[in-house]
Amino acid sequence: MIAVVLILLVIGLVVLYSTSAYNGSVKFHDPFYYLKKQGFATLLGLLGMMFVAGIDYRRWSVLAVPGYLTAIALSVAVMLFGDEYNGSKRWLSLGPVSFQPSEFAKVAVILFLACLVSRYAGKIGKFKYLVLMMLPVLPIVALVGASNLSTAIIILGIAVVLVFVASPKYSQFIWMGSAGVAFMAIFLAMESYRLERIAIWRNPENYEKGYQTLQGLYAIGSGGLFGRGLGNSVQKLGFVPEAQNDMIFSIICEELGLVGAGIIILLFLLLIWRLFVIATRAPDLKGALIASGAMAHMMIQVILNIAVVTNTIPNTGITLPFISYGGTSILFLLLEMGLVLSVSSRTE
Repeated sequence: MIAVVLILLVIGLVVLYSTSAYNGSVKFHDPFYYLKKQGFATLLGLLGMMFVAGIDYRRWSVLAVPGYLTAIALSVAVMLFGDEYNGSKRWLSLGPVSFQPSEFAKVAVILFLACLVSRYAGKIGKFKYLVLMMLPVLPIVALVGASNLSTAIIILGIAVVLVFVASPKYSQFIWMGSAGVAFMAIFLAMESYRLERIAIWRNPENYEKGYQTLQGLYAIGSGGLFGRGLGNSVQKLGFVPEAQNDMIFSIICEELGLVGAGIIILLFLLLIWRLFVIATRAPDLKGALIASGAMAHMMIQVILNIAVVTNTIPNTGITLPFISYGGTSILFLLLEMGLVLSVSSRTE
C-alpha cells in the first residue's frame, strides 16, 4: 500500500508540473508555482501520515465526536465567511493560508461513523437503527452540498458503505437507495443551475459552459494509444481551463495516451484492493470500518473524476486523488492513509 501511494505521489507531482507550468508562468511568472505548493503539502502530508500511522487507531476514538462537530462548524463558517472561486464558495482563509473544510469533513466522517457503527453493531440489523446511524451524517452532507455537491455525494457514499459493511441484512438498502434517488431528484430540481448542468452534459456543444468538457474530450481523443509525450500537451496551453485541477486526467490521456492513463487507473485499483485486504484482516470492526471508509472514499472519488472528465456524468468539479492540484486534498488524503496504516500494522 505504501509503495502504491508513493508511486502515485511521484506521478502526481511530475504530471502536475507538466500540466501547470504554462498556467504558472502566465499567472504568477513562475512555472514551478503549483509544483512548489503541492510539494510542500505532500511533504507535510507524508510527515502527518507517519505520525498518525505510529499511533494506535483506537486512541483516535476520543476525537471522533469533536472532529465531526468541528467539520460541521467549519462547513457553517464556509457558508458565512468562505472565499468564492470560480463561482463556488468552498474555501476558508486564515491569514495567508486557505483550505477546504470539506476535505477535513471526509476524514472526520470516516472516524466518527467507524466509532458509532462499531458501538451499535449488534443492533444495526434493525431498520430503525440503520436509519439512526445515517441521520448524524445528513447535516454535514446538507452543509457541504450547498456549495460542493460532488463532495457531499462522496461523504454520503462513504456513510452508506460503512453501514453496509456492518449490516447483516442487504434488503433494507434497497429502501435506502430508493430514498436516496428521490432525495437527489428533489435536490437537483431545487436549483436551476443543477438542471442546467444536466442539459450541458447531454449537449455540451450547445452551451458556452460546455467549453471545458469539449476541450477535455479533445485532449483525450488526441492522445491516442501512447500520447503526444510528457510535456507536449496542446490543450493545457490555455484551452482546458484550470487543467491542473479537476481536468488533469484529460491532460494525462493527451500526453501519456491510453496506455499511460490505464497504468494510473491500474495503480488506483491496486490501492483500492490493498485497502480492501486491510479491512478484511483488521483486528476489530472499528479498524475494518476505517479501512472500508478509506476504500469507499478512494473508489468513489476516482470513479467520479474520470466519469466527469470523459463526460460520462454531468460536471461536478471533483479532483483526482494524489494527482490533481490541491494542498488540502493531498494533506488529508495522506492523514487518512496514515489511519489505515495504523490498522494494518496492528493486524495479527
